[in-house]
Amino acid sequence: MSSLATFCTAPPPQSSTVKHHHNHLSPARLATLIDNSKTIKQLFQIHAYLLRNSLETHPILNLKLQRSYSLLGRLDYSSTLFHRTLDRDVFFYTSIILSHNNENLHWQAMGLYVEMLSKKIEPNAFTFSAMLKNSPIVTARGLHGQAIKMGCEMNSYVRTGLIDVYARGGEVELAGQLFDKMPERSLVSLTTMMTGLAKNGDVDGARAVFEGMGERDVVCWNVMIDAYVQHGRANEALVLFREMLSGDVCPDGVTLVAVFSACGQLGALESGRWVHGYMKNRRVRMNVHVGAALVDMYSKCGSWEDARLVFDEIKSKDIVVWNAMISGYAMNGLSREALQLFSEMRQLSVHPTEITFIGLLSVCAHAGLVREGSEIFRSMRKEYGIEPRIEHYGCMINLLGRLGHLNEAFKLVKAMTMSIATRPDQIIWRTLLDACRLHGDSDLGEDIIKFYTDQNPASSGAFILLSNIYAAKRNWNGAKRVRTMMKDTGIQKEPGCSSIEVNNTVHEFLAGDAKHPKRKEIYLMLEELNRCLRDYGNDAQQT
Repeated sequence: MSSLATFCTAPPPQSSTVKHHHNHLSPARLATLIDNSKTIKQLFQIHAYLLRNSLETHPILNLKLQRSYSLLGRLDYSSTLFHRTLDRDVFFYTSIILSHNNENLHWQAMGLYVEMLSKKIEPNAFTFSAMLKNSPIVTARGLHGQAIKMGCEMNSYVRTGLIDVYARGGEVELAGQLFDKMPERSLVSLTTMMTGLAKNGDVDGARAVFEGMGERDVVCWNVMIDAYVQHGRANEALVLFREMLSGDVCPDGVTLVAVFSACGQLGALESGRWVHGYMKNRRVRMNVHVGAALVDMYSKCGSWEDARLVFDEIKSKDIVVWNAMISGYAMNGLSREALQLFSEMRQLSVHPTEITFIGLLSVCAHAGLVREGSEIFRSMRKEYGIEPRIEHYGCMINLLGRLGHLNEAFKLVKAMTMSIATRPDQIIWRTLLDACRLHGDSDLGEDIIKFYTDQNPASSGAFILLSNIYAAKRNWNGAKRVRTMMKDTGIQKEPGCSSIEVNNTVHEFLAGDAKHPKRKEIYLMLEELNRCLRDYGNDAQQT
């Protein structure tokens, strides 16, 4: 029996929110009290009053109670009430479906939808809207067909939900067709279309929708500013932010997170400081998301002292804030400070995440702290139950390789090949072979190449690195042997490529390429340049 089921069958507790009245409270008054409840305790008190006065089956009060339990994060209580309700109509089903989809429990919501249909309860426009929220595109197609059949497709909520699902699923053209056929475009539908275009990389298309809006709320500005930031167009994000301020639209925390990210991308410290000052003057609350973005911005701009001041100002720090400060120390080369902060974090029983360990291992790699790095790497699985990802292995291999612990690094790479999730990529192999070149260990380099060719399809990159190892030691026979190995295994070196932009046209050249229409003029010019360089060299020797 669930805790709520026990509550419903136990003697009703005394209520302080719903005080004793000689006359019973009206259903309308009780409905208002439910809607205004801010805590589970308050809902329990109202629920107790309903039980005490035999009002628990009142359809409106029951439905509102279910919704409120869900909104306060107790979907389990909401579900228990739903299943204890005998006469469940389309409104009860729509409410519980939306509650599940709000928690990204789409397949459970689908089960409830199928149950509703099996009971011959017809869905309405609000049901389809609830089902489409966070829905995968595979189920949205079926819902779309059913909405057409039920005559709900033109409802603005349903149409907006379909646009959102199709746009998120990459069907931008279909989303655009639905959007274009909307008889009236609400601010929500316009924002949804703009968001869909920006998730799919069409930032200019999103800007076109943005410019066509008659009215814009802060959400619209946030979507557009964030789209620029996410696609590496930080300058345009800051220009739009200034336009937002001149239009007397008050930014919120979401705006500031995006703007601080833009400043961090550009290294625009003074702009970041100005926005921070604006935030203080307008008394925008420093929540953990804004705080973490501010710490990250100052760190990326090289002002780790300001980052630490912000970090210390944040009252209730979550792991995102701790990670931001540890990563900030890492990117500024402050290894001891990062490790000390991690120690403080552990003392406060803050549980680290994968991102925490990427920052810590990066610090150890750059500072050459083999012992500390090895201990941290081992603690991931042993103390915190976190499986190392390829990024964590990469940090450790870089650390071991740079300090000359080549056999340990190779052993770690071999361990990586045992799991598909951590199978080493080209960067890992290059890091390992670069370490062999750095320390002149050509014998281990050959062993690595043999192991590599057994594990991977033919690739020239690793062989070129091994050739460079021999060349660095002036072992020309070894370098020649590698070239012979490449020839024997049918591996060809990928041709070198260069490009140049002339009059807004990009010209690309491959080594040995003879396809360019002006190749004769190009080679004549190269010969002339070589002659000039030779003449310059001869003149310098004579001088």
